[in-house]
Formats: sequence, structure tokens, C-alpha cells
Amino acid sequence: MNARQMHLVAYLKTGPTALHVGGWRHPESTLDDILHPSRYQHIARVLEDGCFDGCFFADLFGLYDIHGASFDPYVRRGGQISYLDPTVVLPVMAAATTHLGLGATLSTSFHTPYHLARWLGSLDVMSGGRVAWNVVTSATDLEAQNAGMDALPPREERYDRADDVLEACFALWNSWDEDAFVLDKEAGYFADPDKVHYANYQGRWVKTRGPLSIPRSPQGRPVIMQAGSSDRGREFAARWAEVVFTVQRGKEEMKEFYDDLHSRLEAIGRKPTDCAVLPAVSVVLGETESIAREKADYLDSLIDPELITASTSNSVGVDLTKLKDPAELAKLQGNQGMKGTEQVLQQAMKAEGLTLAQAAQNRHRRRELVGTPAMVADRLQDMFEAGCCDGFVVTPTTFPGMFEQFCRGVVPELQRRGLFRTAYGGRTLRENLRS
Repeated sequence: MNARQMHLVAYLKTGPTALHVGGWRHPESTLDDILHPSRYQHIARVLEDGCFDGCFFADLFGLYDIHGASFDPYVRRGGQISYLDPTVVLPVMAAATTHLGLGATLSTSFHTPYHLARWLGSLDVMSGGRVAWNVVTSATDLEAQNAGMDALPPREERYDRADDVLEACFALWNSWDEDAFVLDKEAGYFADPDKVHYANYQGRWVKTRGPLSIPRSPQGRPVIMQAGSSDRGREFAARWAEVVFTVQRGKEEMKEFYDDLHSRLEAIGRKPTDCAVLPAVSVVLGETESIAREKADYLDSLIDPELITASTSNSVGVDLTKLKDPAELAKLQGNQGMKGTEQVLQQAMKAEGLTLAQAAQNRHRRRELVGTPAMVADRLQDMFEAGCCDGFVVTPTTFPGMFEQFCRGVVPELQRRGLFRTAYGGRTLRENLRS
């Protein structure tokens, strides 16, 4: 058994697809259950049987309409739409599982700390301490407009507010001591008021009095996830994150990101083991390499090029069909766009001599590992043991088939090599992430 074992987290959407824009069209992908609890209960059980640390739902506070100034491509062609609020789906998954971590994406730019702390704290209590909060500051004006704002504030300001929101939420989660309940029927003594405290938090951007009405969960508070790739985003991650989800072009870029984040952690007195860095990977499995390649080629044939362009436009915050000169990207973005996507595109343009349009069309292939379960395990082991990461965020091609195949094929291979747990060692998500 290796002293160090990798962590695995599943990337999910409450919609037909997640990152691979053609996957929903595959004959093995299920569609008629998107709005049914059974879909989410099933995938939760599959992932728990595979001993995944957890899963999280990527989410958007709205419906993308940057490409062509219309939501038509996303609605018509099966884009990454959240058809259900993940905070409603997660309790269904919690009830079907015992150990699996459960993550929701919620923005610090649109919600008050009390709302966030109450929602997430309730989920954490009800799940027995298995909730993660994927903290985002949001990246599109359409989300801001849905929240009653005209546009997003500048990126730096959004992160400054996020620092305040996290400080306020932590104060609220700490407003109940661990042993506040007495539950003495005979004496009529339900809970000790001396163990409940006002938060009285006031920062530059937010304030909240408290106390929170939600008692402390078994893990104290939700695990903090984060995915910022800009310099300010990495600074934020170094301060707050316990899991960092990152999208990198290749092994070299993974290593550079990993080392940079570790140096930032150490600079503020945190240990590298305090934060698991998990790059995104997607797999296509086959009984032989040639079968897997055929499957990958078939999946690629299902991709609608316009949806790829629309997806990339939405990620970078600019309609790429109207971008004539890549040098104008930053000017047209304003305060919109995900720096992680932009950086991956720039890496591909530089390394492969591609135009921005070509890099956008090739974007989905860079995270795919194609081969037999043993071949995929080889690749994961290589990146893990080379010090590029602490594990992986696994993104689906077909759903739920890819996760089923991964848990049947790749997970046992990793377990045989001593690289992945055979059973959960902790009772909470935080304990499993640190074991």
C-alpha cells in the first residue's frame, strides 16, 4: 500500500451533458430521467461503490446567451444547462448514500452570507458532514442581471467581496458550539444558550449579526472547493480552499500550477496537505486500445461545432464569432470570462501553433484519456506520482455509463496498485480528503 493515495471527485451537471458537448447524443446516455430523483440517486450509489471522495455540481445562475446573443444554441443543441437547482438534488443523493461527499456551486457575488451559511449548513447537518461548497465569484453579466445588477463588478472586487463572505460564513458556522444540545426532557432543558453566539461580523462588503439557527455539523462546516486560475484566484484558493479543481492542458502545466499553489499555501502558513489539487480528466474506455479509440472517434462525431464555439464563447465571456483579433479579447470581455479557460486556450495556441478558433474546437480533447482501464490507470498514476496533483476531478463523456465503466474498470486497477482506497476511512468528507 502506498503511503500517499489519490482522491477522486466526480464533475456533474443537472442537465444532459457535462463538458463533452456531444456526450448526451450517445445511444448509451440517458435523457428521460434528467428531472427525476432516480438519476441522481443512481449516480450517487455508483460513485460511492467506487469509493469516490465526492461529487460536485457545476452550476450557472442563469442560461447562457453570449454566443449570437441568444440561448438558442444551448437550448436547441443540448448545452450545459442546469435544469434543476443542485441544492435541491443533493439531499436526494445524501439520502441514498452514507459516505459520498456532495458539493454545490454557489456564488459569493449574489447571495448573502446568512443565506449561504444556512443553506450549506443545513445540508451539512442532514448529510452527516459530507457537504462541500464550490465557491465561485461568477463570470458572466447575465448572472448579475438575474440577481438584479446591471453587470458584474471587476474581478478583483468580486474576490475581495468573496473574502468577506467566507469570513462571515465561517463566523456564522462557528456560532454554535459542538455540544450545545442538552435534550433533557425531565428538566425542560433543550439546549445551552451559553454555547450559542452572535457572529457580529462586519467587513467592507457584507455584514451579518447571527447567530445562525443551524447547529454545528459533524465536520464543523462544509469543505471549501475553489477553481480560480487567475493570480487573484490562486491567492483566494491558498487562503480558503481544501479542494482546488483545475483545468490544465497537460502534465507540465499541471506541475506548474501544483507547485505554484503549494508555494502560496506555505507562504501563509498552510501545509500542502491542507488542500487537494485535482485537475480535470475525462476517459474513454475500451476492451483494447483500438476499441477505445473507435469509441472516442464516435463520440467526437457527435459534437456539434457550433455548440463547441458557443461553449467556449460563454466560458471566455465573448462571442468568438465576432472576435476578429485575439488581441482584442480582454477589451471585449470587460469583467466577464473564466481565466482558467482562457489560459488553457492560450497554452494550446502557443504549444501547437493554433488560432484561437482552432484551440476552441480542440478544447474538449485535451482532458480525454483513451484506452483500456490499465492504460488509463497508467496515465493517472504517472501524473499522480510525478507530483502534478493529489488526484483528479473525473468529468463524464457519456452519462451515467462513463462513471459506471470507470468504477468497474479503472478504480479496481488503482486499488490493486495501492493508489486508491478500498473503503472509506473517515465519517465526514473532510476526514476522507485528509486520509
